[in-house]
Amino acid sequence: MKWQGRRKSSNVERGGGPRSPLVFGGGIGGVVLLLLYFLLGGDISNLPTGNTPVNTSPGQRTEEQAVLEDFLSVVLADTEDVWHEKFSEYGLSYTEPKMNLYEQATQSGCGVAQSNMGPFYCPLDQTVYIDVSFYNDLKNTFGADGDFAFAYVLAHEVGHHVQNQLNVINQVQPLRNKLSEKEYNKYSVAMELQADYFGGLFAYYIREKGYLESGDIEEAMNAAASIGDDRIQKMSGQRINADNFTHGTSKQRKDAFDQGFKYHDLEHAMQFFDGLDYKIEFQKTR
Repeated sequence: MKWQGRRKSSNVERGGGPRSPLVFGGGIGGVVLLLLYFLLGGDISNLPTGNTPVNTSPGQRTEEQAVLEDFLSVVLADTEDVWHEKFSEYGLSYTEPKMNLYEQATQSGCGVAQSNMGPFYCPLDQTVYIDVSFYNDLKNTFGADGDFAFAYVLAHEVGHHVQNQLNVINQVQPLRNKLSEKEYNKYSVAMELQADYFGGLFAYYIREKGYLESGDIEEAMNAAASIGDDRIQKMSGQRINADNFTHGTSKQRKDAFDQGFKYHDLEHAMQFFDGLDYKIEFQKTR
């Protein structure tokens, strides 16, 4: 992706440095299981807050961290341009999210964030939380290499912000108390696939602006496929169980991204809720 020398977002904050480890999971199995639940948009409304010490003072950045943070700042700026343009097409006003770049752990509006949860969006403070070390996890653990694979991750999280802007999250979250876990998971999958669709929509507009390089789309689609529920369950030694899916299969995630790239509109983004008992629709909230 062509990003050097381009505008960086002003909606970036750094917070959270080294601190005492949380007693939460453990070992690579624990990390994978946490990623299965939290990765790319899992519900973090019940994160532990407790008395675990969290250092909110940014640490000294390495050169690699600085490059990755600058890259994500440019990608976030691109999402701002894309979604301002897209919302304007529908007569809507887009409110930009924040992005918190932290190390190891920090305090979010939804509770304590820690790096082995993977990137996530907190609707309560409208902020995307990312520890840039996830870039190495994406590459080494999930086999999703390339800068645009990481750009897809951020575009997906901003997709959850778009859902928040269009009142999708507020329609889906209350269903958790009305439905069985199995039934609610269907809505969770629909939410995640829609965010993948928005990632594909973002990629389309970035290509039109001339920022993509050869192989970038393949990097993003490989990233989407690498973090499907079926693949992560297999990686963690579990039996593949569709009833426990919360994000969609590798194929579903890849296909959702592809459809966003193909159609790049809001109408096709609602297909993922088709056939579910409760009607979910976009609502103008701002």
